[in-house]
Amino acid sequence: MVSSNMAASMLKRCATAGVKVKSLSPSLSARRWLLSAAYTDSKMWEAREKDPQNLAVLANTMDRTYDRNLPVSSLIMSRFVDNISSREEIDQAEYYLYKFRHSPNCWYLRDWTIHGWIRQCLKHGARDKALHTLKNKIQYGIFPDDFTFNLLMNSFIKDADFKSACSVVEEVMLQEAFDLPSTQILSLYALGSYLATRPQLAVSEERALGASLLICGQKQDNTIGLSAQLLGNAFLGKVENLKGIHAVFKGMPLFWGRGYLGRALAIMERVAAASSDVKLSKDTLGYVNDLLHDLPLTSESDSSGEESGGEEDKKENTVDEDDQAEAAKLPEYVKKFKELSSQLESQGKVESTSFQDLVTALAQQNLPAAETPDLEQYESRVQAWEAEKRQLIQREKEMREKAEQEKQERLAAMAAAQQV
Repeated sequence: MVSSNMAASMLKRCATAGVKVKSLSPSLSARRWLLSAAYTDSKMWEAREKDPQNLAVLANTMDRTYDRNLPVSSLIMSRFVDNISSREEIDQAEYYLYKFRHSPNCWYLRDWTIHGWIRQCLKHGARDKALHTLKNKIQYGIFPDDFTFNLLMNSFIKDADFKSACSVVEEVMLQEAFDLPSTQILSLYALGSYLATRPQLAVSEERALGASLLICGQKQDNTIGLSAQLLGNAFLGKVENLKGIHAVFKGMPLFWGRGYLGRALAIMERVAAASSDVKLSKDTLGYVNDLLHDLPLTSESDSSGEESGGEEDKKENTVDEDDQAEAAKLPEYVKKFKELSSQLESQGKVESTSFQDLVTALAQQNLPAAETPDLEQYESRVQAWEAEKRQLIQREKEMREKAEQEKQERLAAMAAAQQV
C-alpha cells in the first residue's frame, strides 16, 4: 500500500514537471583551509552521459517488481538516484534505497549510486538525509568511498556544524577509511573544532570520539597525531573504567585488550623518551587530566548503567573481575600522569598551541597539496564507473532482446499448436 502511494505521488509530480604554526585567529574568516572549489565542483560528475528517466515510471516498475517478489536491477536504482531533481524526490529515493537494501539484489548497490546519492542530498539541501542513511548504513546500504566522505564532511565543516562533521568522522572510523591524507586532515580538524567547544558527552559519544581520535591519530606520527592518540586512549579508558572492556570494543575496530588508560600514559612516555622535537599539546593534556578526575577512585560500574537498554546490553556491559582490577589502577594512573606531565613540561615537550590551532594550521598548509592526487583518482574512478555502467546497460539490452525473442518463439509455437 505504501509503495503504491509512493508511485502515485511520483506519477502526479512527473506528470506536471608536520606543521609549523603561524599566528591564527580562533575564528578564521578566510576558509582556504577547506576543500577547494575545484574539489567540490560537480562539473566532472554532471558531465557524465545523461540517461533521462521518468521517476514515476521507474517507481511503478520497482513497485510491480517487488510485488512479484523479483529482484530490482541496480541500474534502475542508479537511474532513479541520477534523475532526482527536488528535495521531495530525495525522500522518495530514500524509500527505494531502503527497499533495494532489503531485496535479493542488496549487495549490488553500485558505488556510483552511493556517490550520486550523497551529491544529490548536498545539492538539494538534504544533508540530514545523507547523514541519516550513512549512520543507518546497514538499512540503506550506504557505504561511501573516501572522496564522498570528504564532500559530506566538508559541507558540515563549512557551516561550523562540527558535531555532524564528527558523526561523519565516526563512520569513516567504522569503515577504517582514513587512507587519504585529505580525509585525515578534515577528520582531525572536525574533531579538534568540536572538542574546542567542550561539549557535554554521553559515554557512547566519548567512545565514538575516542576511537576516531585514536585511529585517525595513528596515521600522523607527529605532535598532532600523538596528541590525538593520547586523548583517544583517554576517552576509551574512561569508558573502560566505567563500563568494562566489552563496552569499549563492541562494534568498533579496536584492540580488545584491557588498559586503555595505560596506553594513554605510554604515549606520554614515548614522547618524553623521543629524541625528536615531537610534543603533546597543553590543552590535550588538560583534557586528559579532567577525564581522569571525572572518574570515581573506586569502581561504581554495574550492569544497569545509563547505556543499558535491554538484556543483551546488560550482558555486554557487565563489569567482571578483570575490569574491576583494571579500574582499581586509577590512583596509580593519576599519579603517573602527574609525574609524566611534569617531566614533559621540564623537557619543553608541551606544545602551548592548542590542538584546534594545530589542526587548523595542518589544514591550511597541507590540504591543497593533498587534493591533487584525490582529484586525479576521482577522475579515473568516474571513468571506470561509466565504463562499468555501459557494460551493464549493454547486458540489460541483450537480456531484453533475448527475453523478447523467447517470447516471440513461445507465441509462434502456441499459434502453430492451435493450427494443428
